[in-house]
Amino acid sequence: MAPTLAEPFQDSSALREFVINQGNGVKGLSELGLTALPKQYIQPLEERTCMTNIVLQESIPIIDMSNWEDPQVTKSICDAASKWGFFQIVNHDVPVEVLENVKDATYRFFGLPAEVKNKYSKEHSCSNNVRFGTSFTPQAEKALEWKDYLSLFYVSEEEASILWPSVCRDQVLDYMNKSKVVIKQLLQILMKGLNVNEIDETKESLLMGSMRTNLNYYPKCPNPELTVGVGRHSDVSTLTILLQDEIGGLFVRENEGDNWIHVPPIKGSLVINVGDALQILSNGRYRSVEHRVVANGSNNRISVPIFVNPRPTDMIGPLSELIASGEKPIYKQVLYSDYVKHFFRKAHDGKKTVGFAEL
Repeated sequence: MAPTLAEPFQDSSALREFVINQGNGVKGLSELGLTALPKQYIQPLEERTCMTNIVLQESIPIIDMSNWEDPQVTKSICDAASKWGFFQIVNHDVPVEVLENVKDATYRFFGLPAEVKNKYSKEHSCSNNVRFGTSFTPQAEKALEWKDYLSLFYVSEEEASILWPSVCRDQVLDYMNKSKVVIKQLLQILMKGLNVNEIDETKESLLMGSMRTNLNYYPKCPNPELTVGVGRHSDVSTLTILLQDEIGGLFVRENEGDNWIHVPPIKGSLVINVGDALQILSNGRYRSVEHRVVANGSNNRISVPIFVNPRPTDMIGPLSELIASGEKPIYKQVLYSDYVKHFFRKAHDGKKTVGFAEL
């Protein structure tokens, strides 16, 4: 049952019951027509987006992939991964209709009744590989984030056909499969930039042995300036391939200092970012960079990232080719599943996770 609008959710247990236990998420909160943000979502001042720290004239690189083996293109990609940690690609090999279909599927899933979505929650899902949730790590966060998500860890087409929600399954699988061509192109270029010229089966599985796709939903928010869609963090992936809609709201931290750069939506483009795993594997040559998502007071927003990861059982550390060429390692070897567990057991905290692997 929906609570009354007078002083809504002063009691945190009532909020948890409505948002988490009943599966309404922040989408359900948004649709109540609240005039004020529940206090549980009010971020400390230092975590809110201050518009004076936004650098309007800067942009992450936009790279045309139509001739991806051209030396200028490969140099642009390696430079972007080293300097920015983020870039957008256009004229890539993922068809626009595949991108549009997965956006439509995202709206379809989040349009389902709460009790249907709730079947995929941590408490009710029949597999850890399918997870509907809200915020990031609610049990560890002092302030909650204004986002709902469905997380789909890929094991096999067979498992997906049984476990994934039917309203989005085929579209997500198509998006993942069609993206693999681009992922392999990017990894080939980035490895060559490290003088690793051969990606054998072992290396390929270390770089992209597992994949997870999230469908993210950021509903319209009262008092968006008081909260965040996603707090400051870097990804734990090798690479992240992000499809965003036309609303915007993703910000990337500039190299130095506390300035943030907006990543403008470009129809048909994909946003690529280096994750912590690639920073560690490249011995710091490629950089994972902090990013965040702002809440929006007038529009719902969706995004669909594919997280390209090592396998949970892989040890990650600087690639042996780099150490053999005389580089001093700045990271130790860590079990990837331990690294990921460390990330998920705490609230978003910028780039602190990578310290887990530092020597």
